[in-house]
Amino acid sequence: MAGHGTLNRLWLRTVRIASVVLAGLATAALLGSAQHAMPMEREPQMRVLLHEGPKLLLRADKTQWMQVRGLGGGVRRLRRLQLEQSGGSVVAVLDGRPRRLSSTTVLTVQNDDPRGIWLGARRYRGEFQISCRGGRLRVVNALGIETYLASVVGSEMPHHWPLAALKAQAVAARTYALRQRSRGGGWDVKATVASQVYRGVEAETASTRQAVADTRSLVLVHGGKLINAVFHSSSGGVTESSGMVWSRQLPYLVSVPDHDQHSPVHRWQERFGSQGLRQRLPETGGVSRVDVTSRSASGRVRQARLEGPRGSLVLTGRELRQRLELKSTLVTFEMVSAATAQPPQPSTVLARRTTATSGSRSRIDRITASVASSAPIASLRSAGLLVAPPPPLLSRPMRSRSFRFRATRSKDRRVPAVGGLQLLVRGQGYGHGVGMSQWGAHGLAGQGADFRTILRHYYRGADVLPFQPHYDPALAWLPRPASGWWG
Repeated sequence: MAGHGTLNRLWLRTVRIASVVLAGLATAALLGSAQHAMPMEREPQMRVLLHEGPKLLLRADKTQWMQVRGLGGGVRRLRRLQLEQSGGSVVAVLDGRPRRLSSTTVLTVQNDDPRGIWLGARRYRGEFQISCRGGRLRVVNALGIETYLASVVGSEMPHHWPLAALKAQAVAARTYALRQRSRGGGWDVKATVASQVYRGVEAETASTRQAVADTRSLVLVHGGKLINAVFHSSSGGVTESSGMVWSRQLPYLVSVPDHDQHSPVHRWQERFGSQGLRQRLPETGGVSRVDVTSRSASGRVRQARLEGPRGSLVLTGRELRQRLELKSTLVTFEMVSAATAQPPQPSTVLARRTTATSGSRSRIDRITASVASSAPIASLRSAGLLVAPPPPLLSRPMRSRSFRFRATRSKDRRVPAVGGLQLLVRGQGYGHGVGMSQWGAHGLAGQGADFRTILRHYYRGADVLPFQPHYDPALAWLPRPASGWWG
């Protein structure tokens, strides 16, 4: 009996142990399944303002359907949606059938086609949010930031440029976009140069997607925060400090030597006749003389006085650039005889920083083509504006004061106008000149620099790091998963 009691006790103990073990395994399995059942944190979503106007047209490819919400009755499947603002309402044409909607209607449009939805002549991935604001139809494209960037990189840079330059563009564009999310409102960024160019599916290529994938979640950080990663086309040899263009001087946006000497806009010139000057400067009735009263350390015009038959006008460099539609403010002025003037080139207008161009070429491709035709290399050489070789790759930070502008005063002095004179503007670079120069990134990549070296050259003191929510207060509330986009 004693033996049987011992055996019973051993059996009971074994059962208890087995029960505990099984319970533990079951709990672990449950927790594991729950963990896997938890949704992985998606990459941040961007809201891109694509369109504001009185009418728009959306369509899917012939074999696909768009899924439209907000029309009542659940989800409507359409191949074509046309909207037009009319008075206090919106007229919608649904696959050929008209219908009047309230101006407060908000539509959501999406499909499962990886090729995206057509808006006019371009396709975009993600979801469309359509509303009526101020009597105009607004289209906002919501999509993941990495998908968005594959198009931005191809819209801002030629896809055949060195991969290091494309990667630098991807990191700068990602940083800029994430920083804009903190502003709130109905959209984060515009699809134009007002933010950064975004031209939809056709701007994506294998190289732009690779540049984005290879730098996934990498951003520029200074002092534990996302930097304002602005960029421009070409500086003309030296970038500008942010405090010389905008109200605030940021420690990472200082003037540095550029590597854009091979850029087609490194040197340029434009002439303005009397009629054009009267139209652009009606206050003065044209220009009889120019006096640059203040320049930045890099040589860019900060303030100038213009005099004409009707009086004088003082403009900031930024205002002067807008009035004359100059490529930059790194310019000099001279009154010259109209007898030596060259006939205006129609393509000069195309060199302006706009998005009203056709095709899938990047912004820099369009600038290059237009400037090359409007200002041939031969004419630049005849004017003594030879393109210098690029400076050597820099390994150490250099102080901006070492690159102080040293222009001869003769080009800035007042030159009285006589009959038949025109205003000759000689300039360097394209854009505001702050932050990364895209042509300079191309030049550094050609010297063997990787994307981190390029970024650290133009954004002094900034680190290239995987994004963390605390870098941006607007995203800090989001939970961070064990793995996922955050890197």
